[in-house]
Amino acid sequence: MHWQLTRRNQLVYAALAALWLAVVVWQWLEHQNVRAVNRQALVNRGRDITSTLGLVLRSQRRFGPFTVKERLAPALNALIKPQDVDSIVILSPTGEPLVSAGQPVDVANEVILGPGLYWEPTALMLMNLVDLGTENPENPASATTIVLSEDMVPNPFGTNRQGFRRRGDWRDRDEPRGEGERRAETSTDDEGPRRDRNRPPFGRPPWMTEEEYQGLIQKRGVHSFVIGLSTGVMHAANARDLWMRLVIGLLTTAAAGVSALAWRNVARSAELQIRLVKAGEMNAHLKEMNLAAAGLAHETRNPLNLIRGLAQMISRESAAPPEVQERSRAIMDEADRVTAQLNEFINYSRPREVRRGTVLFAKVAQEVARALAPDAEDKQITFRVTDADLQIEADDQLLRQVLFNLLLNAVQAVEPGGVIEVAIVRDVAAAERAVVEVRDNGPGVAREQRSEIFKPYVTMHQNGTGLGLAIVQQIVSAHGWEIDCLGNEPRGAVFRIREIKLAPNKRS
Repeated sequence: MHWQLTRRNQLVYAALAALWLAVVVWQWLEHQNVRAVNRQALVNRGRDITSTLGLVLRSQRRFGPFTVKERLAPALNALIKPQDVDSIVILSPTGEPLVSAGQPVDVANEVILGPGLYWEPTALMLMNLVDLGTENPENPASATTIVLSEDMVPNPFGTNRQGFRRRGDWRDRDEPRGEGERRAETSTDDEGPRRDRNRPPFGRPPWMTEEEYQGLIQKRGVHSFVIGLSTGVMHAANARDLWMRLVIGLLTTAAAGVSALAWRNVARSAELQIRLVKAGEMNAHLKEMNLAAAGLAHETRNPLNLIRGLAQMISRESAAPPEVQERSRAIMDEADRVTAQLNEFINYSRPREVRRGTVLFAKVAQEVARALAPDAEDKQITFRVTDADLQIEADDQLLRQVLFNLLLNAVQAVEPGGVIEVAIVRDVAAAERAVVEVRDNGPGVAREQRSEIFKPYVTMHQNGTGLGLAIVQQIVSAHGWEIDCLGNEPRGAVFRIREIKLAPNKRS
């Protein structure tokens, strides 16, 4: 049964641990998903802004030539917002900066060359290809779509212009080039194989298919919009989500811990109930055995009394030889000894029913001491009995038996001329309770035997039955008291009874 309970507890604890781990992993995965969604939302926002800006520029075709300073620069500046859009840059098809707004930035090659996303600790640099229209190279004047070119505006970046280049760019900036002059279709860079010189240096954004990208780069009106977005709002949202997940994890941990404690208490309660049932069954069995043994002991006394009576009659016969009379007296002594043991056993097996009343302790102690006076006089023992005027709640007859057994045990233990004291005092820790002590200056009790002497049939005297102190323990427990055996200074033993409740009224 114990193995089954242990196995069941292990399974429950394992299930709770697995559930807790599943919730923690689930929350972590959900947080990673939220981070990915927030990142994608920021990317989509940058795409939407640049795409919308491209549509606005294309819509200007009906107004004729486009003037950058008068329209484009103010429009870009209007998009700049703290903690939102930090900067906007428009690049020509060759990768040159044309117009910028917001904070000066140095657009790294990682943004231009692809995949068009460059994450910084506090910002996102995003590049989006926008078709501002197709230019007719044979008749530029016939173009109806605005095409921003490098010579329309000055370089707004100054020395930062090199931030938009990379070695092996698609045209040599130092080589003079006349209008309409073009280089060879292909060439060889110092750092790599030959590639298409008409292909812009822009990398394909991850949201654009290869077909869309290839179709778009064939148009001369393709520009790149580089936008810098602040990641502060995204990080704040991620932090809030992380805190929420941590709170959920902590609540899950607390719930798992409380559940484990609750289950442990339930398991312990179930185990205690099983033990109580078994203890009740054992107690009932012991009571039956106790009654049977007490009945057997009671029935055994009658034949012993008969044997003692016959032995006594034989010892009184004047015609009986002296040897027969001596043996008859030996039979009588042995019958008395066995009868005393049977009486002690019957007394020990008797149920203790406490009938509480108000008892003046000093009076009861003095009467018990007088009953043992003949035994004390034989050994010249001095009794010192308290005269404290304290009343306690106790069963008078059972209290007398406790004092009688303790004093008789002390009389048997002390040497001739010894001293035995009986005292009662108020408990210093609880004024409504009292402490009773029976002290002697005998040989005392060894420390390792002080808890054993209250067990049945454990005795330190040659002629003792081993039930006197066991009966004392029974009566003390029935009253709800506690008894201890301690050492007396400089020698001897002290039997201390605690938790004795004082009566409400003292004797006047």
